Amino acid sequence: MAVEIKVPALGESVTEATVAKWLVKAGDAVTIDQPLCELETDKVTVEVNATVAGSIVDLAVAEGATVQVGGVLCHIEAGAGVGAGSSAAAKPAAAPTAAAPKPAPAPAAAPVVAPAAANANIAASGPATRKLVEETGVAPSAIQPTGKDGRATKADVMAALSSIPAPAAPAAAKPAVPAGPRPRADREERVRMTRLRRTIANRLKEAQNTAAMLTTFNEVDMTNVMALRDRLKDDFEKKHGARLGFMSFFVKACIAGLKELPAVNAEIEGDDLVYKNYYDIGVAVGTPQGLVVPVVRDADQKSFGDIEKTIGELGHKAGSLMSTPILNPPQSAILGMHKIQQRPMVVGGEVKVRPMMYLAVSYDHRIIDGREAVLFLVRVKECIEDPERLLLGV
Repeated sequence: MAVEIKVPALGESVTEATVAKWLVKAGDAVTIDQPLCELETDKVTVEVNATVAGSIVDLAVAEGATVQVGGVLCHIEAGAGVGAGSSAAAKPAAAPTAAAPKPAPAPAAAPVVAPAAANANIAASGPATRKLVEETGVAPSAIQPTGKDGRATKADVMAALSSIPAPAAPAAAKPAVPAGPRPRADREERVRMTRLRRTIANRLKEAQNTAAMLTTFNEVDMTNVMALRDRLKDDFEKKHGARLGFMSFFVKACIAGLKELPAVNAEIEGDDLVYKNYYDIGVAVGTPQGLVVPVVRDADQKSFGDIEKTIGELGHKAGSLMSTPILNPPQSAILGMHKIQQRPMVVGGEVKVRPMMYLAVSYDHRIIDGREAVLFLVRVKECIEDPERLLLGV
């Protein structure tokens, strides 16, 4: 009996996936836990493995198809095709038990003219016939003479000529490729968008179409937070088992800003504004597969160590010098952190070189006023430039 291989549970709130790639085909022998296909969801790509050893009976869905959790992907005939040899090769040929029937007599064939006789017939033919044979190059043995005394006629030559198959037409010569660059289509590669990439595209386009999005900028001096990090990073890693990055400082700074300006932590649902009294901070990170957003839930209740463990290594690397981040609904604001670069700054009336970072907050103007966006960004700047504020809550 064939075993059904079904779409496994794919995580909280994920009900469907796309069959990104089949790793087997019908008739293949598989072993237990062998990967069969890759499923792609809005968030992750997962492999589905064989639950039994056997042979693939069929693939129930094609690559690119959308499947629901619990849906059938393929069938495996348990035990089939595993270690079995060819039964046909193992069987000896059966000995005949009855006399073989006599072959049927061959049908009568048209008489074949021997080459010597054919040449004689052509020589005895009229001059017009002989000339036609020379001009057409028909072999005398191919001519069946029908004239008097076995002589060939012009009609016989033409009949022999018509029976010769026409030579195959020579392959058309490929046009010469002109010098210079190839047509653009020859230098393009068309690849179907992954499910994750389609989701990103749709959601970000939705933000542009629905939100009244604006962006405000500021810059932050990273001197103090970098000094604090350099001084305590080894002790931090020994205690928490995670690297002390900049993300935990920015998460804590954002929470301080959200508590003072609750509109930045709100969203629109229909005609209502929903103000949230909890702080889930999403950290958008670019990967080769697309944008992923690990979420630090109840971040206000977590320590620096818990936040760094949740985020892991994501987001530690610096990005561009400056960009305009785009909202990802239902967010009302998103903070863009950019490259740290040494720049001359006026500090206490003197020009000093400082590690500076541009910050940008894009926000939904339907919810957040410009004043609130600016104050939020200033609050983040203050907490980063004077990180002791985060410890004292001031």
